[in-house]
Amino acid sequence: MGDPLTRKSAAVSRLRNNLRKRREALADQFDFKMYIAFHFKDKKKKSTLFEVAEVYPVMTNNYEHSILEGVKNDSYTYESSRELIEKDVVQFHAHRWQPMRRDVIGCTSDVDFFLWPRNDIEKIECHLYSRWKGEDTPFRPLIVGYSFSSEEYVRQLMRLLTCRDKTGLIVTNTDQTVFLFVDKQHMQTSKNKVLVYKLQSVCLYLPQVQLMNWGPGTTEELIASYFS
Repeated sequence: MGDPLTRKSAAVSRLRNNLRKRREALADQFDFKMYIAFHFKDKKKKSTLFEVAEVYPVMTNNYEHSILEGVKNDSYTYESSRELIEKDVVQFHAHRWQPMRRDVIGCTSDVDFFLWPRNDIEKIECHLYSRWKGEDTPFRPLIVGYSFSSEEYVRQLMRLLTCRDKTGLIVTNTDQTVFLFVDKQHMQTSKNKVLVYKLQSVCLYLPQVQLMNWGPGTTEELIASYFS
């Protein structure tokens, strides 16, 4: 019979092969929720939590061009990007969100967050939940860690200062599981213009084989943990 992990892997492989014949992806069989949190260096300051309005799953090979653009900008190497593209990976894109503050819940807007210059953010952390499509059951957390330290992304943003492009710039964490799409903008101050980086969208990646690796917990428990 084999161990449970082997049986589960075989079942996922069979399902994935059947879906390929119908030109569908395993990720199409699920609904997803994503939360994005900004943690601050000052522990007295509460973290800021956003819920993504709509999560868009995309197969990696459909997004090859943007990944390779990151190579041109020296965000990561060509070899590592090819390795990512060749994996059976799903990307989860977030373009719109709403803050999980009790006074503004329901105010959905495009992702637009001031990333730099500032030195108060410690890291960005993302949480991904899913459930079978069409089922009226609670979303469950996927057992995967998504974290991107400010030290990491600021270092990459500094390299992009000389890049001529102003939109669609990409930085990624060491594990290449979190991709931040940023724009360069000039803000007018009372004295002069200042160059700033703003977060415009977020992308997470997950190997398809991990799509059913659920852990304990609910979205309500996650939200409560940020307001406790």
